Amino acid sequence: MNTRKAAWLIGGILLAAVGYWAWGRMQTPELPEGFASSNGRIEAVEIDIAAKIPGRLESVAVREGDFVEAGQVLAQMDTAVLQATLREAEAELTRLKAAVETSESMVAQRQSEKVAAESVVQQREAELDLANKKFARAEGLVAKGATSQEDFDTTRASLFSAKAAVSTAEANVAGADAAITTAESQVIQAKAAVGAAQAKIESIQADINDSTLKSPRDGRVQYRISEPGEVLNAGGKVLNLVDLGDVYMTFFLPTASAGRVRMGAEARVVLDAAPEYVIPAHISFVADVAQFTPKTVETAEERQKLTFRLKARIEPEVLKKYIRSVKTGLPGIAYVRLDETAAWPQRLEVRLPP
Repeated sequence: MNTRKAAWLIGGILLAAVGYWAWGRMQTPELPEGFASSNGRIEAVEIDIAAKIPGRLESVAVREGDFVEAGQVLAQMDTAVLQATLREAEAELTRLKAAVETSESMVAQRQSEKVAAESVVQQREAELDLANKKFARAEGLVAKGATSQEDFDTTRASLFSAKAAVSTAEANVAGADAAITTAESQVIQAKAAVGAAQAKIESIQADINDSTLKSPRDGRVQYRISEPGEVLNAGGKVLNLVDLGDVYMTFFLPTASAGRVRMGAEARVVLDAAPEYVIPAHISFVADVAQFTPKTVETAEERQKLTFRLKARIEPEVLKKYIRSVKTGLPGIAYVRLDETAAWPQRLEVRLPP
């Protein structure tokens, strides 16, 4: 009986020793002076691919989890109505261009009429000059009694008639000028209508182009929100992408540490799923307003402390190299260097997969 108790006692001691050793292995080694760390989770910028205008979703070219490249076609909206509207607008543009040509022809015609009216003015002025000379000679003759009063009156009437003819011809020139101005304004209006029609065509074409939904950047399809055949409102979401070019870990630090963090400070990220790797990062965001520690912190004492939210952005060149291995939502630990002169511990030297 004593032997059995001794065996149980020894087994318990060994079990406790193994548990203590395992617990010790799980603890995060203490950081040297000049560094801070905190738990966090990998996040990335999310992008909604949405319809610009209302319409029916014709097709979706990708599935959830697919990697996509910037400019890749992701989905297509039905453009039958837009294509019909475009043809109508193009026909209207053709009509308006013809109207411009007609208006310009009218301007040319009015200008020709003005030239003819100016020629008539010159003719009437010549006739007036001759009438003035005849009237001057008639005045001299009637004074000498060499001509009759009736002939003099006839000469004077011819002078007045010539003056009236000049005035009429000049009025015709003024009328031709007014007609030219009217015709030119019609040209301007016709050209403005052409410009408006062209703008309408460009707008419709832009809507047609935007009906082909393309990826704005490299990323991964996270959610497929709509399916072909669905009618979407303007802004209706079709897909949700994760921008794998902007991946970061959000974490929180107490005031004493957060106050020493500078923007762009060097950081390291270690994921729970791959603790053997140390990923380089830098601080891209430090909240300017303190807040309570998130509820995921377990003790009430810790929750009562004010903290600041930070983002450790993984270096873009690393993301580009391992883009197909990037997964959001993974938990881990973010380490940040508070003192630029402090050397990183050996266990936090950058180590990446081969």
